[in-house]
Amino acid sequence: MSETRRIKSQIRRAFEGEAWHGPSVKELLANVTAEQAAAHPVAGAHSIWELALHIGAWERIARLRINGEGGDTPTAEEDWPPVSDTSEQAWKATLEELEQGNQALRQAVELLDDAQLNDIIPVHNYSIYFLLHGVIQHSLYHAGQIALLKKAQA
Repeated sequence: MSETRRIKSQIRRAFEGEAWHGPSVKELLANVTAEQAAAHPVAGAHSIWELALHIGAWERIARLRINGEGGDTPTAEEDWPPVSDTSEQAWKATLEELEQGNQALRQAVELLDDAQLNDIIPVHNYSIYFLLHGVIQHSLYHAGQIALLKKAQA
């Protein structure tokens, strides 16, 4: 199996399931209501919704960067997109966008060959390999925060 296929598999596992560490992002977000997603049960911490948007933002940024776009440092709003509508419909749209963004990242990785993993992302001086593993780690880090926020609300 090629390294790009392994990375694509890890991106999928972190998001959809069959992850070694425990529940994936999608598994953790299943059955979360808009009210739960918007809640701030831990003072000074982000909400589940904010974390979901942030995970999606960085998967999008990574996809753009491996495609040679979006090399600039994201603005605060791009990094942590605001939650402006806390309706159930808006939460469902967030979950759909998160899933579509993860699939788009996996598709972008599928188009890479292993040699491209060593290509350097302009401005940031790190490789595509480093970026993709960082995105996986980032998603799992925030998945842990989501798990804790869910427990705080239970």
